[in-house]
Amino acid sequence: MTAVASEAEGLRWGTSQGRGALAATVLGSSLTFLAATSITVALPALAEDLDADVATLSWTVNAYTLTLAALVLLGGSLGDRFGRRRLFVIGTVWLTVTSLICGLAPNAEALIAARALQGVGGALLTPASLAILQASFVASDRSKAVGAWSGLAGVATAIGPLVGGWMVDTWSWRLVFLVNVPLALVVLLLTVKFVPETRSPSDKRLDFTGAALAALGLGGTTYALTGLGDQMSMQSWLVGAAGLVAMVAFVLYERSSSHPMVPLGVFRNRQFTGANVVTFAVYGVLGSTFFLLSVQLQVVLGYSPVLAGAAELPVTVLMLLLSAYAGSLAERIGPRLPMTVGPLVIAASLVLLAGAGEGSSYLTDVLPGIVLLGLGLSATVAPLTATVLAAVDESMVGVASGVNNAVARAAGLFTVAALPAIVGLTQGSVLQNPAEFSSGFRAAMFLSAGMAALGGLLAWVTIRNKLQDDRHACPSSRVHARVHCAVDSTPPAGDGDADRFRRAA
Repeated sequence: MTAVASEAEGLRWGTSQGRGALAATVLGSSLTFLAATSITVALPALAEDLDADVATLSWTVNAYTLTLAALVLLGGSLGDRFGRRRLFVIGTVWLTVTSLICGLAPNAEALIAARALQGVGGALLTPASLAILQASFVASDRSKAVGAWSGLAGVATAIGPLVGGWMVDTWSWRLVFLVNVPLALVVLLLTVKFVPETRSPSDKRLDFTGAALAALGLGGTTYALTGLGDQMSMQSWLVGAAGLVAMVAFVLYERSSSHPMVPLGVFRNRQFTGANVVTFAVYGVLGSTFFLLSVQLQVVLGYSPVLAGAAELPVTVLMLLLSAYAGSLAERIGPRLPMTVGPLVIAASLVLLAGAGEGSSYLTDVLPGIVLLGLGLSATVAPLTATVLAAVDESMVGVASGVNNAVARAAGLFTVAALPAIVGLTQGSVLQNPAEFSSGFRAAMFLSAGMAALGGLLAWVTIRNKLQDDRHACPSSRVHARVHCAVDSTPPAGDGDADRFRRAA
């Protein structure tokens, strides 16, 4: 049975078909969120089973992020061209097959390769999920559908580490990947039955060259950054140099292309550029913090995987509760102060977390830093996203959203690769040297705190309260702020899709 609603009629809120389409997109998006967030609490168990060091663990996280960051904008264009439901189904199947390969991986090398392929599936699935809602629902019900998607997706993000920890405790880290198989079957059944096909025909060429250069650039530089602490080999230098060359080639190609994936002219806007610099600082900090914190809680403080997941839960709960209010406040007083104070609060939280070591109490040594981190993110993320979208002309909002999400992903990619190496955590087994890991974790938290504080100072210097166009300072910006809310080191709930929503709103 196929979906029966025509593109002209559209889906309506409260109908069985509307609820089915919403369920399909929420569950489909949850597959990508779980792939990004639940793996963090499984890292110590994975390290024990596969005898992996920190550098290998960072690649387990980064391989997925790398291909997702490089290809997510292209994935959105493919959905617009060939059909959003079609790409949603292809992405779901692809991510499911690669999740199965991840769960059965015999060694770390096979797992990393499968994670990179898994990110390709995420890049196809993620842009299509929110785009389906904005293109399928009638205009009067679209904001309800997007708001419900955002809230339910936030819940999926929040429980990801907790569910991942439970699965590791129940059986193995492999269950974190294998659980995607039955979930994906439900997604596919709901999609076939309830989701109509939509597309936006265009004569614009797809930027495969730009996507390939982006992947090569991100991959090469990430490889080199991961090896910083190992007295870099000639191979690391050569691969890193090739990555930098690919990045330069990407910029030159995008400047001259008639169909660029990233129109570089958007960076001429100071407000937009400043907001993306702050994005890089904040999401870079998030990437390294949650990567290292989960290991610290288990290896040094002795938490079980499920307790480690629960320990981080207050961050997302606070964001779900407070982000909308932070967006409203920023609309009244302007984004400059919240975007300055928020990163400074994040910096203070990381200084507190740096003191969490062997024998520390959760209530006195971990929870205060976790709560401050949640408050700082709540103050920052909503105004940050609204500022990015308000800084450009209406016709460029989709590009702005996609670029900002790509910047956030790249930031997490680089810091997860570089920071452990900088503080000397690339050598040896994680489990065999808990005291050494704890020392490196402390240094990493202080460095991350400095990066967060720098982000706050940059916001004060570069962000203006007077938006480029007052028509963007409308209530709809609160929707976008909520859509971008996430704590999985990168913004899973935005993923370049707010562009489709804004374009149809």
